[in-house]
Amino acid sequence: MATPPKALPNKWLVTLSVTFGTLMGAIDSSIVNVALPQIRGAVGATVQEITWATTGFVIATVMVMPLTGFLGRLFGQKRVYLACLVLFVAGSFLCGFAWNLPTLVLFRFLQGLGAGALQPTEQAILRQTFPPKEQGTAMAIFAMAVMVGPAIGPTLGGYIVDNFHWSWIFFINVPVGILGFFMVARFVQEDEQLRATARVEAERQRKHMDWSGITLLCMGLASLQYFLEEGQADDWFESPVIVICALFAATCLIAFVIRELTAVAPAVNLRLFKDPVFASGTLLSALVFAVLMASMFLLPVFMQELLGFTATQSGFALMPRTLVMLVMMPFVGRLYGKVPARVLVAAGIVFAGLGAFEMSHFSLATGSGNIISAIALQGVGFSLMFVPLSATALANIPRERMADATGLNSLLRQIGGSMGLAIFTTLLSRYTVTAKASIAAHLNPERWEVAGRMAATQQGLMQHGLDAAGAKVASLQMMAGSVYRQAMVLAFDKLFVLAALMFVVVLPLIYFLKAAPSGGGSHEKPHIDVEI
Repeated sequence: MATPPKALPNKWLVTLSVTFGTLMGAIDSSIVNVALPQIRGAVGATVQEITWATTGFVIATVMVMPLTGFLGRLFGQKRVYLACLVLFVAGSFLCGFAWNLPTLVLFRFLQGLGAGALQPTEQAILRQTFPPKEQGTAMAIFAMAVMVGPAIGPTLGGYIVDNFHWSWIFFINVPVGILGFFMVARFVQEDEQLRATARVEAERQRKHMDWSGITLLCMGLASLQYFLEEGQADDWFESPVIVICALFAATCLIAFVIRELTAVAPAVNLRLFKDPVFASGTLLSALVFAVLMASMFLLPVFMQELLGFTATQSGFALMPRTLVMLVMMPFVGRLYGKVPARVLVAAGIVFAGLGAFEMSHFSLATGSGNIISAIALQGVGFSLMFVPLSATALANIPRERMADATGLNSLLRQIGGSMGLAIFTTLLSRYTVTAKASIAAHLNPERWEVAGRMAATQQGLMQHGLDAAGAKVASLQMMAGSVYRQAMVLAFDKLFVLAALMFVVVLPLIYFLKAAPSGGGSHEKPHIDVEI
């Protein structure tokens, strides 16, 4: 008696199941930042020390991302996802009970190890689950989790911190993670053909275990991420530690590339970059993501530092961008395949650039209407860019290599974002110092405008009860504060202009975005040989 064919999994239940983990991981990349002052007081850390809570998480995440395919072949893609989800939830639970800085950093590192495989594994599962004609829809769903997560993180974190204990930014992951675990266990099925192929390659990997490649990768990425995360705080190459990290990262990563290209069974399949579709889409995605993350970082800082918004208020002010992305991404997913990817990405770059340019006109008198119009343009731009870049990069990858490709794609996107943040954070500090010096040069007490302003301020303070000497000191402090705020406004405006110009610079690079053959590689035979 013939065995009846196995029913295909419901693609929407699969999508809902795997999106829980990715969304939590994406939210956790930003939700902690708004709670750092409260956490710092609870664990007894300095401002400099508490940054390790974020740095440890990011380092662990990037170490795991490129090994997703390797781990999936050894243990099974579904098992890896479930194990990493358990590790992420356990790390989240422990973070809520952290009693000092070392325990918090350790638990955040565990949380990052779990989060590292969630994004690339979901991306691979969606590519393998959806048919070729719906790959745009699959990547639109993935993009919503990856892009919307960091956008709503500060809002959610600010609300939790303002109304509950800071530990709930971690505890909230536990029930969601448990639900996601049982849904993945129930609804996600691994393709038997892919599992058979994976078993053969897993046996080959075990015989020729690439310990050298894994070690070089972990050491190189950890050093690189530390360099990017802590460089600004340590004044970059003025610090011997940062110099050593940069040299060590470069040495390890160069040795890693050589090792992977010569190993019998490499842990990371760098030969995937032989595919011009994957190479151009992934590298362009990393460049664009660097500008996107920098743009997304600047505006909340501007609102909180200069406009006096709380974390919750700034989060809600950014909500229109999130809503635009939620509406646009499914629409762009349907357009993919009907409209050339280059056209969609070019339109996205134009919209995002216009939004950044509009932000360059912000001042201390900027209202919510100006902010909403600018971030709405950016929301449209982000949606138009991210979906076709993600879909095009993977369109020519065979199904059995999908997890390797998504791991590399996620890694370069993460590194690109970290580089963008590092560059813009450094420039913000330096532009502020330069602008402050330029303004201060014009504040000569002998100028009647300056003398008149000082006298008026001093007189007003004396009317509120201060004596003459105290009023004079207070008026000088107020003048210094006004100079600092104006200098920051000029620095932010300059950075927003720079972001707009960077979008313009990226625009010609779309030429190198190679068009993928119709049909996609997730269900059909690959068009180039990427076997190891």
